[in-house]
Amino acid sequence: MSAQEKGGARKSRKGLLIALAVLLLAAAAILFYTADYSRADASALRVLEEGVPGVNIEQASDRIVFTPETPKAGLIFYPGGKVEYKAYAPLMAELSKEGILCILLKMPLNLAVLDINAAAGIPAEYPEIGYWMLAGHSLGGAMAASYAAKHSDELDALVLLAAYSTVDLTSGGLEVLSVYGSEDGVLNREKYEKYRPNLPSDVRETVIDGGCHAYFGAYGAQKGDGTSRITREEQTAQTVLAILALLPQ
Repeated sequence: MSAQEKGGARKSRKGLLIALAVLLLAAAAILFYTADYSRADASALRVLEEGVPGVNIEQASDRIVFTPETPKAGLIFYPGGKVEYKAYAPLMAELSKEGILCILLKMPLNLAVLDINAAAGIPAEYPEIGYWMLAGHSLGGAMAASYAAKHSDELDALVLLAAYSTVDLTSGGLEVLSVYGSEDGVLNREKYEKYRPNLPSDVRETVIDGGCHAYFGAYGAQKGDGTSRITREEQTAQTVLAILALLPQ
């Protein structure tokens, strides 16, 4: 091997080592970032451990399914960013008590952005369900909107909880419901207004008086959030009512 070839080989090895080091640092940064997440509180875990009258709760590796005795609609849920998916068990349970089959999805590293297509194929698994909603909280809502924009033929409605859509949803025929709390300190209101034109003109908007960002789930207080003037149970009840209003009569 000539001196020039040897020099090229050394440079190539050096380049590979640098690329490997960058990848390792990036992986370490991701793991460090995602290691700090909001965990489901005792009330959420109690729902899963003790169950709910009239609702069958099945836990699988990638989801938790809440099945009412007589399902009249289906809802697929994307959890908020860096929030343990089990934290939304109380909301799912209350919706299921009202006849909605709820599928609460587990996301990789608690980030829906890592599996935007998590809802793919789920409606087909339940052909008896004639009305499907895709819902999400915060970052989960934004990712749900991205999925819904490309799969409006599989869905009937999109529910955004303290979230906004960065993609155009004005065509496709989806009903859209937007719900947030008046005391929400996490939702970026400027971006919410900026992206409002992405929603259909007949979007349903519900502002929960006294509600905050974290109370769509059960995972305690969230950094930067406002102080709620109502209980989490009250916010859950109002959210359930707003979602139920979407269902065909």
